[in-house]
Amino acid sequence: MAIRKIEHVGVMVSDLNKSIAFYKDILGFELLDQFDANEPSVNLAFLGDKESGQIFVELISGKTDTFPVEGKVHHLAFTVDSIQEEIERLTSLQVEFATEEPEILVNGSKYIFFKGPDGESLELFQPGK
Repeated sequence: MAIRKIEHVGVMVSDLNKSIAFYKDILGFELLDQFDANEPSVNLAFLGDKESGQIFVELISGKTDTFPVEGKVHHLAFTVDSIQEEIERLTSLQVEFATEEPEILVNGSKYIFFKGPDGESLELFQPGK
């Protein structure tokens, strides 16, 4: 199996600073990274445990002002060692990706989205070095 662990759960938020404060002050998470996404107006914050480097949640703001009734969970991400190898493996199994190539974040991390059998949004994530 090429999946190493659950990378994080992406959660859509309406107020990034308010949500960061909640996850830090109420749940005890630590802010690990925060930056603008490649898409202009979308801001990301990654919270988790600094000691282990484990990311628990990615907060996403600016993508949309409305959320589905079912909730704000945007996607489930899985850590992989080689995103390219995993794309090739999944493509051979007829998995269709949202884009032809992975996106690269400012911190060097690579990601690409695909859908599960019920349309759930899934992500392969290769951490930056």
